[in-house]
Amino acid sequence: MANQHAAAAEPRSELTWRGIVLGVVITVLFTAANVFFGLKIGLTVATSIPAAVISMALLRGFKDSTVQENNIVQTIASAAGTLSAMCFVLPGFLMIGWWTGFPFWISFAICALGGVLGVMYSIPLRRALVTGSDLPFPEGVACAEVLKVGSPGNAGTAAGVEESRQGLLAVVWGSIVAAVFAIIVATRVFASDVMQYFRFGGERGPVSGYDFSLSMALFAVGHLVGLWVGIAMLVGAAIAWVWGVPHYSAIAAMAGDAAKVASDVAKTQIRFIGAGTIGIAAIWTLLKLVKPVASGLTSAFAAQRARKSGQGALLPRTEQDIPITFVGLTMLICFVPVALLLGYFAIHGGLGDHVWVLALGGLIYCVLMGFFVSAVTGYMAGLIGASNSPLSGVGILVVIGAALLLALGIKPYVPPEMEKALVAFALFVTSVVFAIGTIANNNLQDLKTGQLVDATPSKQQWALVIGVVAGALIIPPVLEILNQGYGFVGVAGNTHQNPLAAPQAGLISALAQGVIQNNIRWDLIGIGGGIGAVLIVIDEVLRRSNANAHCSPLAVGLGIYLPTSSTLMVVVGAIAGAYFDRRAERAAKPESRKQLGVLLASGMIVGEGLIGVAIAAIVAFSGKDFPLALVGDDFATASVWIGGIAFVAAVLALYRWAERASR
Repeated sequence: MANQHAAAAEPRSELTWRGIVLGVVITVLFTAANVFFGLKIGLTVATSIPAAVISMALLRGFKDSTVQENNIVQTIASAAGTLSAMCFVLPGFLMIGWWTGFPFWISFAICALGGVLGVMYSIPLRRALVTGSDLPFPEGVACAEVLKVGSPGNAGTAAGVEESRQGLLAVVWGSIVAAVFAIIVATRVFASDVMQYFRFGGERGPVSGYDFSLSMALFAVGHLVGLWVGIAMLVGAAIAWVWGVPHYSAIAAMAGDAAKVASDVAKTQIRFIGAGTIGIAAIWTLLKLVKPVASGLTSAFAAQRARKSGQGALLPRTEQDIPITFVGLTMLICFVPVALLLGYFAIHGGLGDHVWVLALGGLIYCVLMGFFVSAVTGYMAGLIGASNSPLSGVGILVVIGAALLLALGIKPYVPPEMEKALVAFALFVTSVVFAIGTIANNNLQDLKTGQLVDATPSKQQWALVIGVVAGALIIPPVLEILNQGYGFVGVAGNTHQNPLAAPQAGLISALAQGVIQNNIRWDLIGIGGGIGAVLIVIDEVLRRSNANAHCSPLAVGLGIYLPTSSTLMVVVGAIAGAYFDRRAERAAKPESRKQLGVLLASGMIVGEGLIGVAIAAIVAFSGKDFPLALVGDDFATASVWIGGIAFVAAVLALYRWAERASR
């Protein structure tokens, strides 16, 4: 024990200024890219491993660089990257017509206060869910292994050094190729899509179509989510465009351009079917985890009490959290501005007569629901990984709970014209709780990584706070740039040609409106819920018959909800990624080759995401939809062939490079 304590007390580089600066820089890159693709396809990607690889490669030149310092860098970057999931909620304010843009300080306060509370809430849970439990924490363990083999010190290896160098090259090459391709697409020399819409049987017959977006980032998302999620999204797209759009367009018997009719039907009807499927799938996922969450927390706390009984010695550094008194004080400090923001929101929304009830009631809801959500999402992250944790289900439950309380407690006492203000207030409360949940979902995964690389918990927890603040600073301006450059589906008056889908924000805001204003298509949501119930049965049967097979109802719901421009290329990427991984199994170092593929895909997402944000800024400032265009509409047919061939060639070249580099 004495040796253990001595080892824990040895000086080492951990929470350093260079690590903080590097973590913040990586944060800006990955958070901007994650926000862009979270709004485009409703998915964000884990940033821990790419951030760790970049950190190891860049800090290797410092003699005192350590695995713990690299861990701090990935902690900062992953915390901010995870906070980018706030793009699943905040655009809802625009969709209900409450905001026309993203006010910086209010948006920052929601993200920062909720995120810091998420960090504080997860600290008491660390010993229960990380130290004192047998939860697998798959992503945390994987990141720890990457850090061990690629960092200096006893755990590092010569092979690990080379792998981290190749990993950095993979991220860089993926970013460069995807960025260059996106820039050429912006010039319209390469087409952005390969699409066709058509009718069956006359000018008022049913319509359908397809749209393959030539997006390397969407392709990369498919590689990362895997074959079975890709298949599930394909099933969803088939339900929407083989049955849904033709069926409802035939009923409407609408004349006109097939593409416009298909788009209108998808937005006004199919979207709600997809929302019903997403809702029932997310709630089912949460229900399945109720028993393991309850039993796991109970047994973990019991084990922790038993472990601490009779313990008189000081804890080693690797068991030192931020002091619980400081945690409590920080929570209280955060509660005050949350209450003030709730009161401000109520007064400026015309609900001043009920400001005390709304401010105090909203705060109590945030405090209690926030801790519940922290425990649930933290446990789910440990059980199935932060990327697979159904945050959408959490958002659905939180907004329904908030809207119901407002509908029962406040709505009867305000005039009908105040209903929009109640919807906005429900979204505001949901945003704070969602920020708490999304950060807790990620934090415990990072703390598991820290435990495995002998990190100091308190320093890592401070790094999490830094990551939250950095992410909160970058998210509002990125959202505003994307709003000005692309706009969002479902926002009244949007004139942009290719608005971002923002599926979760659309669903959550629609549910808030449906509960409070009773203006939602419950019949279509019910059909989607029925589809989701059938898919749940199919998924359970598949999982029991084959350990690797599944048909995620949540992914199917996204396939129904999103346009094919956001899903079909993900499917292509999932199939290509599965083929790449199968070929990797025959390599001398299969896991290294697979990891290189993951890093290559991560780089493609970052490269295109950053260019997407930059182009959105140019669009916003120029007032033109295609400010970089070099050719006109008469080049459209040629651009499809040129862009399609170039896309295939670029992807094959990147995969071929990854195979050669990992030999």
